[in-house]
Amino acid sequence: MPIHSGDRLPPEDAAFLYLESKEMPLHIGSVSVLDGEIGLEEYIEFISSKLPLIRRYRQRLVMPPFHVGHPTWQDDPDFDIRNHIHHAHLKRGTMAELQRLAGRIFGQLMDRNKPLWDLTLVDGLGDGRSAFISRVHHCLVDGVSGVGIINAMLSPTRETAPTSKPEPFEAEPMPGPVESLLDALATSLSDSVQRILSAQMAVVNVAETLISDDVLGSWNQFAALAPELLAPVERLPFNQPVRGPRKLAWAELPISEVCSIRKALGGTLNDVILTALTIAVRRYAELHGQSMHNRLLRLMVPVNLRRDEKHHGFGNRVSAMPVNIPLDIHDPAELLNAVRQRTEAMKRAHVADLIKLSSAWMGITPVPLQAMLGSLASLLTVPLFNMVCTNVPGPQYPLYLLGREILTFHPYVPIGGDMGVNCAIQSYNGKLYFGLTADSSGAPDVRRLNDFLEEAFAELRLAAGNPAPQPEPESANEKEVAPNLPGAPVAYPRGSVAEPRQ
Repeated sequence: MPIHSGDRLPPEDAAFLYLESKEMPLHIGSVSVLDGEIGLEEYIEFISSKLPLIRRYRQRLVMPPFHVGHPTWQDDPDFDIRNHIHHAHLKRGTMAELQRLAGRIFGQLMDRNKPLWDLTLVDGLGDGRSAFISRVHHCLVDGVSGVGIINAMLSPTRETAPTSKPEPFEAEPMPGPVESLLDALATSLSDSVQRILSAQMAVVNVAETLISDDVLGSWNQFAALAPELLAPVERLPFNQPVRGPRKLAWAELPISEVCSIRKALGGTLNDVILTALTIAVRRYAELHGQSMHNRLLRLMVPVNLRRDEKHHGFGNRVSAMPVNIPLDIHDPAELLNAVRQRTEAMKRAHVADLIKLSSAWMGITPVPLQAMLGSLASLLTVPLFNMVCTNVPGPQYPLYLLGREILTFHPYVPIGGDMGVNCAIQSYNGKLYFGLTADSSGAPDVRRLNDFLEEAFAELRLAAGNPAPQPEPESANEKEVAPNLPGAPVAYPRGSVAEPRQ
């Protein structure tokens, strides 16, 4: 069968395959607790009924010979849903046991000979609760798009519609090696020309943005921070090669409390989160005997670049924004102000657009070279960042799975290289759910970092004068950040940090 160009991975998605290694599995995921138990066969039947809505979840990747082109998505002729739905039972029924199980699952590579997703149904949790652990490869979706099995299987009401029996899946024939090679050769030239034209147009668009009066006026502020961005990253206790199993630590906080801090001290909700994380990292480093004098924490903050709702499909539409934060500011209000100034400077200078532009130009290099560079990048011994902090907005109302309410929604973000701890935040139903991922050898005491994070928010509340929790504003902007589940994910203003705007 001829391969349509739309089925071929774009460079930004394929990069997650080239960068992946045994020590750095590059899937994202989540762990959610339900207020009741679900039978395995009922779960399998339900998920099977949803798969016709998302054909990509019954497709696997096919790599053309000699890396002459990026991989393509093709129907898996051997697809069996039981390869993707697993079951586990907790013996003690504790959250710590659930975290250990999720850490083991998240630390394993996904089989590229099968569609790159799976779900694990977990029973035996205390008080009659259950949980599910989801994984999907980063080449398929990013944390913001959220398209896929999670959106399809969750409902905004407890009522459950009768499960329809899906029609038998008829996979289209897989291409042979010769056909795959010829198609890759035929499409590589046109794809390269299209990427060059797109990159040139992106240069023009970014240039027009950068010479606007608003941006030109902010360059002095950005220039003052440039030396910090060019300085090498100083290692923190967890910045060492990732080798061990994953350890997870979770925390949760009402969004209303963070809103009250933001209202009293200024900045955005995300600025408050980054400030609390900085306080926690400082205390963790001091616990391990490191001096914080004149030290910086360099965070990689993903930035959503979706322009409108037309981009809710699969794939990655994000860039990165580096944020350097001083670690020797002990006054919480002063630190929050420093964070606000730095994030504003990065946004106004459109740093995320520039980084995305550079990756677009990398995408026009020959595919074999891209694959080789990806493998070499995983061997870097100097970290570019101390850690990743990604903040993904979700619906602010309860969701249900087969009539069982989703009680918690802890996200998972991968670690790798010399970044032994990363942080993901997911907002859901009035709370912020924090997920810390750590290397068990580099940060065996990651729960201390989690404790420090909770203490940091208490310190910020005190600095704000212990204000009463603030309800979430019901503005048009707020409605923009709530996805209409089940269905399409959230749409954001172009260039916005992926955060709930309070």
